[in-house]
Amino acid sequence: MRSVDEQLALIADAAMTPEPVRISIADALGLMCAEEVQATDPLPGFAQAAIDGYAVRAVDVGGERGLSSSEGPLVPVEKSLPVVGEVAAGSQQPLRLQPKQAVRVHTGAPLPTLADAVLPLDWSDRGRKRVSAQRAVRSGDFVRRVGDDINKGDVAVSSGAVLGPAQIGLLAAVGRSKVLVYPRPRISLISVGAELVDIHRDPGLGQVYDVNSYSLSAAAKEAGADVHRVGIAEGESRRLREIIEGQMMRSEILVITGAVGGTGSQRVRAVLEELGDIDTTRVAMHPGSVQGFGLLGDDRVPVFLLPSNPVSALVIFEVFVRPLVRLCLGKRNAQRRVVRARALNHVTSIPGRRGFVRARLMRDAETQDYLVEGLGGATGAPAHLLAGLSAANAMIRIPDGAAEIRPGDIVEVMFLSQGS
Repeated sequence: MRSVDEQLALIADAAMTPEPVRISIADALGLMCAEEVQATDPLPGFAQAAIDGYAVRAVDVGGERGLSSSEGPLVPVEKSLPVVGEVAAGSQQPLRLQPKQAVRVHTGAPLPTLADAVLPLDWSDRGRKRVSAQRAVRSGDFVRRVGDDINKGDVAVSSGAVLGPAQIGLLAAVGRSKVLVYPRPRISLISVGAELVDIHRDPGLGQVYDVNSYSLSAAAKEAGADVHRVGIAEGESRRLREIIEGQMMRSEILVITGAVGGTGSQRVRAVLEELGDIDTTRVAMHPGSVQGFGLLGDDRVPVFLLPSNPVSALVIFEVFVRPLVRLCLGKRNAQRRVVRARALNHVTSIPGRRGFVRARLMRDAETQDYLVEGLGGATGAPAHLLAGLSAANAMIRIPDGAAEIRPGDIVEVMFLSQGS
């Protein structure tokens, strides 16, 4: 029986980054940049007002000591200047300031020539024809200078950076509408089993709905993959092989549920063995010990074999498939966030296997310590029910050698909430 860590290492070695593609920056959130993006112009590209006020020469409203708010006490001044114009944000009309003059400016407006500071409205009498400065400003106060953010030739976004909102904003700021990225890994999900019917049909005696292709598709999308839900694969072995080979051609990852455990899975494994080596060694974990993994076809596509039980399938996906998706996306940390929490109830485990027990994670209102309530694996609680997993926002990770978790024990807990 292989350990969880050994299985994770085996899967991590199979991570492949898809070939980069150029896409709109509007679609690039969460993807890894595949090029170094340099600024072709400084940002800002012109001196502009950082606040509503009056563009002035600082020497004309310097006050007795010329102190600004950043240097010490604000010094009242008695300087009155004529207001010779007004400049709004977006103005393309050049304006030149003469000595001992002021120009009314709005936030983001280009600064008139010779102006080197902005007198905020709140530091003035807000005059329209003449303005009296009530506090002093220094040269550069309340001005966004050329290149304050980025200079020409600076790297705006580095190759390998994961594009978040700030990086997308920088790309827009330097005028890039498209960017070269490593795309989302494509993942196909197939369900097999004579007992399965799609949710658009009424199940007969002995039949159940195909839950896994829907739940795992949602999990794959949440992980960041480009998902193709094949649904139920039916037919003889030749037809099954055609379906599998077709999905291997279009995918970086293939997941087949119902492919381990039971007599129905034998036909699937026989087809897969024609395409490459598939390993169905048990993994020392629960639920989900019975599973399979292999690299199939000429492109050595990672293929996961999952059981038909929805809870086991989701746990295996969470522990093994999701990290592979995240690695393909270039994420530095492919695992979920883990915190230490105090257990509120008794939870049993299987010695020699790492337990993954659905749970509800919460915070103590007074101490802000994490508290966790096990929702499955507790004494008398079935571990296979999907409703319990739907109520969970976390999973307790029980060490391999532990037989139980008692109230008050400190345990490791994985977040399951979206985006964690």
